[in-house]
Amino acid sequence: MKVAVCVKQIPDPADPGALDPSTNTLKRDTKLILDESDSYGVEMALQLVDTAGGGEVTLISMAPNNEVNGLRTALAMGADKAILVSDDALAGSDALGTAKVLAAAIARVEPDLVLAATESSDGYTGTVPEQIAELMGLPSVTFAKAIQAADGKVNVQRQTEAGYDDVTCPMPCLVSVTAGVVEPRYPSFKGIMAAKSKPVDELSIADLGIEAGAVGWAGGGQEIVAVVDAPTRDAGEIIEDEGEAFQRIVSFLEEHKVI
Repeated sequence: MKVAVCVKQIPDPADPGALDPSTNTLKRDTKLILDESDSYGVEMALQLVDTAGGGEVTLISMAPNNEVNGLRTALAMGADKAILVSDDALAGSDALGTAKVLAAAIARVEPDLVLAATESSDGYTGTVPEQIAELMGLPSVTFAKAIQAADGKVNVQRQTEAGYDDVTCPMPCLVSVTAGVVEPRYPSFKGIMAAKSKPVDELSIADLGIEAGAVGWAGGGQEIVAVVDAPTRDAGEIIEDEGEAFQRIVSFLEEHKVI
């Protein structure tokens, strides 16, 4: 069984973030780490391959400066290899531009199953997995809390507000995994040492047949003109109740057309 897992490498949330004044975007020129949200997808992929009795887990990532630190963490967990797309032209890519790059990289693997987190910890758009599925013409299932794969299909428990739905989907397909549904394993010393020699295929957008105008700031067609602090909230009005406070509350609600 061949499983591709989309993983994002992000600035360490424990360190104060800094903005690039030229673009008003988060600086990503420091060491990046594996997004915790993606560690659940990596763990689920490893469990599925173990259950299948064999296979391969390939990591798919897009990051600046040929950064591989986060990928090495996932490789140390047990993934077999990785594909990293790193290109200066990708700076400023929106969710759709990111999906185009990841979809092209995934296509090189020809996996039976693609796993992704529901959303990244530093982006929160929640749209990239579905965009990848659409671009690749794959069926997709979102918010998976459990996955079983057999006989060319996956059985997914899809989390809902009321519990979960049982969903069956033919492979190949894409499934986005809800955070916290499995316990990601800690990389062992042996795994950390082995990760250093596992292959990481580094590609540019030219290698994927993607034109520069389709990604980055040009592809996104957007510009961040300013970043400002959120306004502080004014102190609320304190009403001393001397037996008639309810009338002031009713009047307040009437003024704001709540009642």
